[in-house]
Amino acid sequence: MRSMFAALALSVSAIATSATAGPTEDFTELREEVWQATLDSTPYLATSIGDRRGDGKLGDLSLTEYDRQIAQSRAFLARLEAIDPAQLPEGLQVDYAVMKSSFDDGLAGAAFDHSRYVLFSNRFGWFMMPTYYATRSPFFTVADYESYISRLEGFAAMNEQGLIRSREAVARGLTQACEPMEGLGQQIDRLIFDDPTATPYWQPFAEQPATISDEEWAGLKARARTALEESVAPALSDFRTFFADEYMPECRDGAPGIGDTPGGAAFYNHLVRSFTTTNMTANEVHALGLSEVARIRAEMEAVAADAGFDTREAFIEHLRTDPQYYMTDADEYVRYVQALAKEIDGWMPKLFGTLPRQPYTVSPIPAAQAPGNTTAYYERGSLATGQPGIYRINTTELDQRPLWELPALGVHEAVPGHHHQIALQQELDMHPLRSNGTFFTAFVEGWGLYSERLGIEMGLYDTPAKEMGRLSYEMWRATRLVVDTGLHSKGWSKQQAVDYMLDNTALTPGNVDAEVNRYITNPGQALAYKIGELTIRRLRTRAEEALGPNFDLRQFHDAVLLNGAVPMDVLEKQVDRWIAAQQES
Repeated sequence: MRSMFAALALSVSAIATSATAGPTEDFTELREEVWQATLDSTPYLATSIGDRRGDGKLGDLSLTEYDRQIAQSRAFLARLEAIDPAQLPEGLQVDYAVMKSSFDDGLAGAAFDHSRYVLFSNRFGWFMMPTYYATRSPFFTVADYESYISRLEGFAAMNEQGLIRSREAVARGLTQACEPMEGLGQQIDRLIFDDPTATPYWQPFAEQPATISDEEWAGLKARARTALEESVAPALSDFRTFFADEYMPECRDGAPGIGDTPGGAAFYNHLVRSFTTTNMTANEVHALGLSEVARIRAEMEAVAADAGFDTREAFIEHLRTDPQYYMTDADEYVRYVQALAKEIDGWMPKLFGTLPRQPYTVSPIPAAQAPGNTTAYYERGSLATGQPGIYRINTTELDQRPLWELPALGVHEAVPGHHHQIALQQELDMHPLRSNGTFFTAFVEGWGLYSERLGIEMGLYDTPAKEMGRLSYEMWRATRLVVDTGLHSKGWSKQQAVDYMLDNTALTPGNVDAEVNRYITNPGQALAYKIGELTIRRLRTRAEEALGPNFDLRQFHDAVLLNGAVPMDVLEKQVDRWIAAQQES
């Protein structure tokens, strides 16, 4: 789903409608009710902003709750549509457009059984939540630890809810393709344990806070151990048994795309619109991808020639195989990435007028989740809970993780990419439904890819290898448009997708295999990056041409970011208003 709020909007409790004095009052009251209801039914979101109402609670995965959420979303949307947005102040019109888009998208997706029953992929699922809570929860007070332990105690019930819905997915032929899921069993095995104290779940108990007495500490540890032994471990074992005995025997071994499932073709058409926040069709996205691949391929040929290679393919083979581009020690690799991140930090005041207060750190992907995972990802932080943003890097299979890709990777995942944009949004002076509850993939990932291009202005790509790394990453996102639509709307095999990416990008075979598995199990999401990036680049060109010598890059970047994540059509109007204001000043 393209918007976090679209999902959260389906997580609202029944709230009676009351009469108000006018459109502005009606809207602000509705917006606040949606936000409060979202916090009520999304416990960890509440925790992440310092709201204690979510303490000790997990989300409700039951079908009863799912149906209630859909009904409530329809009721909220009806109230929203009764308000004329033209009667609202300009700022509230943006909020209205974001809410309307999110509700429409969430309810459109809810019409499909895929949304109702498919709850996990080869990378994500509710079974990963205990590890997440162990690393991303506040741990300062007794209440913090009690909240964490209560979530561990409740995990078995949540797991059973997930299994009920997943069994229905199996019955309806909505399983994932076989090959991408083959490694998930091993991932689950790494989560299962005999000794709770030797697991990531025990990490919060590694050091006793000074604010907690010895007696309280002993009691908390004893209760946590019981929760892990009697709730978490049996639940993970139950999921492992379900996955091996019920799910994998029914996985799909034909065409891997979602179009091969009941209703899958129509659902994929929805996902294309959802993730791109446009009305583009799968065929239009595919054609755009082919065009972008051709353009970037020509640029790669030029870089290879500059590096002294006769062909692009020869240079890529050199980059994939020469040991000078790879490290063998994980700690050394982490330190290298950290140093590069600090170098990039120095450019931020030159590119942006507004910077977030929240810092970020660079850390490895947890060991249990790293094998088969992507090269890196970003985890949002929280000032309220004392959590920095985290740029997570994969330290497994270092022979598949070349150094020449790290400049582009860093500016995407950390700054000026995901950390800058997401941390800034969390600190904006806007309603918290927008600052903490809205996530449009096309905007967020489009900004991340646009940030890779900002590395040119930073001088990061100062060797042919690094420049090829940047172009390979851009090509990676362009080939996604071709591969994702090929898999899910044109009947491509996995091997076709792998071959296409190996032929066009400089990514290593291990990375390509992991990426294609991701596209198969999470259809449509990969389309958002290039669509969002091209939109931002197009708007920058429009601003540069309209303002000429008066164009200010720092002000443009702030104009894009200081309204938070929005759909692409809302962003376009936002930038046009900024251009007009600059012309009048």
